[in-house]
Amino acid sequence: MDSQIQLSYAASLDGGTMQLLGETITIVLPIFLVIGLGTLLKQFKLVDDSFLNLTNRLVYIVFLPLLLFYKIGTADFSHFFNGYLVIGSSLVIVLGFLVSYYYSGWQHYSPSVRGSFCQGAFRGNLAYIGLAICLNAYGEEGLTKAGILMGFLVPVLNLFAILALLLPHRGEGQEKAPSFILQTILNPLIIASFLGIIWSYWSLPIPIIIDHSLKITTGLTLPLALLAIGGGFSFARLKGDLKHAGLASTVKLILLPLLAALLLVPMGVSGTDLGVGILIAGTPAATATYIMAQQMKGDAELAGSIVMLSTLASAFSYTILLLLFKSTGLL
Repeated sequence: MDSQIQLSYAASLDGGTMQLLGETITIVLPIFLVIGLGTLLKQFKLVDDSFLNLTNRLVYIVFLPLLLFYKIGTADFSHFFNGYLVIGSSLVIVLGFLVSYYYSGWQHYSPSVRGSFCQGAFRGNLAYIGLAICLNAYGEEGLTKAGILMGFLVPVLNLFAILALLLPHRGEGQEKAPSFILQTILNPLIIASFLGIIWSYWSLPIPIIIDHSLKITTGLTLPLALLAIGGGFSFARLKGDLKHAGLASTVKLILLPLLAALLLVPMGVSGTDLGVGILIAGTPAATATYIMAQQMKGDAELAGSIVMLSTLASAFSYTILLLLFKSTGLL
């Protein structure tokens, strides 16, 4: 009898594990299949660099700001905003900056390598990967919560990204910080998020014709963003120092989401809010790290390698993180 009970218990555990694995793959795999489709379209020359550049520009300047404004502006702010989630997630960014910056100093990295390593270790692709993974994991509620959180995190990320690239070059006469600070203030994602927050907070109405138009338009955003990521993927960018790129990617994909859990759980953040905080913390490095490294004396090759490697590895890291936290009952 005891052996039958043990066998039944083991079978139920196996069944539960397989169900959990299936749910996790269902969340993660579709996103990376769409990214892979973008890569195939580029390989078969159905899209070219000109199309991808224009798509990225449209997504960044038009579609993504519209999505953020629409999802946040039509949400109940009091229900979707979580101050502890914002504070905890901001602290994760600060800790990621401090750990990577002082570690790279301790290892005596050159200023250009130190800046790119540090930036790649904490600055995640919230807009494209973060919103998509939260939508897949938690539906429209997850997307709205992630959008509101992103509105507060993007200025923090940009500030520390500038510091990461400037501080290693202290005394060398860097002149480009003011332009990046201005770009941060005028960032269309920040403007759209805060307009959405104001709209939501004051419960301002959106005319039904505009509402229906936004619903159609914003449906294009995440598919186009993921296709653009895939189309821009290139193993040629994996030519920087892969040891440094691998370490920065490990910090970004594994250490930061674990830090997020350690900070957010004691602060009382739970459920969808906790899941969004962990998933946002675990996003791969943002493409903007490569662009900023080029313009602010960073190691652009290393930055490109971190972006490519972390994006590729995030398919596996997200699967592991979701399995880990779901199996412990936190998500």
